[in-house]
Amino acid sequence: MIRTSSAVRHARTAVGVLIAAAALTACGGTAHPGAAAVVGGHRIPISEVEAKVAELRTAVAAQPGAPAAEPAGLTKRTVAELVLDQVVTQALSDRQLSVSQGDIARTRSADAKLLGGDDALGRALLLKQGVPAGDIDSFYRQQLGIQKIAAAEGKDARTADGDAAVRAALTAAGAELKIQVNPRYGRWDAQQVSLTDAAADWLPQPTAAA
Repeated sequence: MIRTSSAVRHARTAVGVLIAAAALTACGGTAHPGAAAVVGGHRIPISEVEAKVAELRTAVAAQPGAPAAEPAGLTKRTVAELVLDQVVTQALSDRQLSVSQGDIARTRSADAKLLGGDDALGRALLLKQGVPAGDIDSFYRQQLGIQKIAAAEGKDARTADGDAAVRAALTAAGAELKIQVNPRYGRWDAQQVSLTDAAADWLPQPTAAA
């Protein structure tokens, strides 16, 4: 888990299973040929998913000491992350909130300084969070969005109450967007805010406090 001194310091830990599963997809309904998912009428093409998976594979393979085996469920996780990005954006919009490029730049700069530079930050995000260079801003936008959603409810996303507030907000936003997912990638469980048949999580899990 990346340790930062910024707003995203414990974001993935804070939202627990929500981010670990990274799953906001829906049970399939209307057929959408060539789509991995449809969120609020917006198609996420299978080709986009495949391109992102290929980018991540290439980036990881280029790193010294990269793991030989590919993480399980990589394609499903990619679909779920793309959908989650849009659900977080909808939840922010519902609260008249947004994450600016300035917010992202400040947080990213602070994390890079803490870790020893942009290259060190990029490597940590790639190997520990599965975020390739081209998706770093999206990663920060999502995590900062989660923090703002919790704050809008007077909560801290690092707490159990904050986690519950974020889950409720994203559940409502997902319902509003009428998410559909290609059955090959899973089935959306609105109550659990997760894929019912998602592969086991492959990102580092938070360590329980001593």
